Amino acid sequence: MLNLQRGSAVLSLAAFLIPIGAVAAAPNWPSFRGPGGTGVAAGQHPPTTWEVEKGENLQWKTAIPGLAHSSPIVWGDRLFLTSSVSSNPDPYLRIGLYGASPDHPEDIEHDFRVYCLDRKSGKILWEKSAHKGIPKIKRHIKSSHANSTPATDGKHLVSFFGSEGLYCHDLEGKLLWKKDLGLLDAGAFNAPEVQWAFGSSPIIHDGQVIVQCDVNNQSFLASLAVETGKESWRTPRDVFACWGTPTICTSGGQTQIVANGYTYMGGYDFKTGKELWRLSGGGDVPVPTPFVAHDLIFITNAHGPLRPIYAIRPSARGDISLAKGKKSNEFIAWSEPKRGSYIPTSIAYGDHLYVGDDRSILSCYDAKSGKKVYRKRLAGKKNAYSASPVAADGKIYFTSEEGEIHVIKAGPVYGLLATNTMGEPCLATPAIAGGMIYVRTSKHLYGIGESTD
Repeated sequence: MLNLQRGSAVLSLAAFLIPIGAVAAAPNWPSFRGPGGTGVAAGQHPPTTWEVEKGENLQWKTAIPGLAHSSPIVWGDRLFLTSSVSSNPDPYLRIGLYGASPDHPEDIEHDFRVYCLDRKSGKILWEKSAHKGIPKIKRHIKSSHANSTPATDGKHLVSFFGSEGLYCHDLEGKLLWKKDLGLLDAGAFNAPEVQWAFGSSPIIHDGQVIVQCDVNNQSFLASLAVETGKESWRTPRDVFACWGTPTICTSGGQTQIVANGYTYMGGYDFKTGKELWRLSGGGDVPVPTPFVAHDLIFITNAHGPLRPIYAIRPSARGDISLAKGKKSNEFIAWSEPKRGSYIPTSIAYGDHLYVGDDRSILSCYDAKSGKKVYRKRLAGKKNAYSASPVAADGKIYFTSEEGEIHVIKAGPVYGLLATNTMGEPCLATPAIAGGMIYVRTSKHLYGIGESTD
């Protein structure tokens, strides 16, 4: 049955008697971009098409107050997400392609909230206020005060609200600990008076919470015990603001943390925080998240004169920056200097790497060699993209800011399978679990899954 929710009230519509067909088991989607930050949901079969207005393949729709670009995450039959709620019922949000980059002051109290929903019905099971107050940092007019996606290990739920703090709840909503990490001012590197709001998400690995706090003053990478919030180590980074989420890479018996960044990207020992390698030569406003596939670390960014894609070997050590005019070296398997993505994180699926930029251009490469396979405009339309692609069942889902989700056939030949319209702006990356795809728009969270008559 389709459940349309307004707040926590559930309205069952008898007109949409849609039993959910058999789906695959529900592996977890525990943090930004799911398992390992790859964006790939192995063994899942979300639908290719749906109609929000008609209710086709729409299992539920839940209103979420406030403004937030954080993504939903899933553990078992529970779904978690965050929001920032103020007294303004319609917070200002400007989507699309434009050159202006002003911040947006909101000198009113915000309630920084954590939500838990039933994954199958969309019913809100609980909501908790982590913090209330006037935001310490202004946001970009395309940003929000809740950009960071939460993370869970099935026991702890960690939510990050930038300057408003890091919070750990259990899965029933009990606050276990909180941590003030200081004023995290992420904004234009060359205009310190401009503030855009924080965006990097926490990750949990082997009992540790990893946070990347690249800001325009005293940047650092830190590891905290998930049980207590006690800091295990903190490594300073001489870099400017970055909105990318760190990722874990385990190869050759060593686990490292990989971080995007400007003026350098780098890898760090998971246990000690010691820098293992660094790489200069990237865009000056880095947003995408690194990820691992085919035993390579992929990093891209694209702002200012540099727009690189790098495929880095996990054995990298020292300064691995490329010599002038070179595209590879001992530790960089291949690179492409001018085709990187500015905002969305790229995705490796099967044998190919798909780099979709914020201006709707999709480039496909052989992931291992870097050979270009094709370069197309997504769906033949010039839209803006902030959400990152996700993939399952031989399909890749690209979500535009305008709320169109283009479904592309994976493989060496470009093929548009469908375009699904959500009817609202969408800047959050979807999640996939239990045979369903969960899409957050500016006003709602949708549970989309195959229906049978």
